[in-house]
Amino acid sequence: MRILIAEDDRMSRTFLEEFMRDYGECDSAANGMETLDRCLESIRQERPYDLLCLDIMMPKVDGLKVLKVIRGLEEQYSVPPEKHMRVIVMTALDDIGHINQAFRLGCDAYASKPIDTEKVREVMKNLGLILSEEE
Repeated sequence: MRILIAEDDRMSRTFLEEFMRDYGECDSAANGMETLDRCLESIRQERPYDLLCLDIMMPKVDGLKVLKVIRGLEEQYSVPPEKHMRVIVMTALDDIGHINQAFRLGCDAYASKPIDTEKVREVMKNLGLILSEEE
């Protein structure tokens, strides 16, 4: 699995990278613009990320705008729906409006910060990205 972690906080980004390495190849981005660059390049190379862990509050371009652009790029490049990046929005914001907007824009799941790795693992199982231990 190819994973992109979009997180501006270095400590959170490092924590997520270490956790996610058990599940696949990890790249990271420290701001929204870098996230968009990496996603566009992966789509152009026909090697899109399987999972994007996306922080909402990022510099340069916020996570909601990033999500909107990514879904537009997938459409523009005719990426079939089953190949669309799975997106888990991760945020410290407690604002239901931002969360609802993220789902309207096409996120697949939401995780609040601080990140609970067991909950993230459960979300990845529910999205079919990883198998449960029993399987």
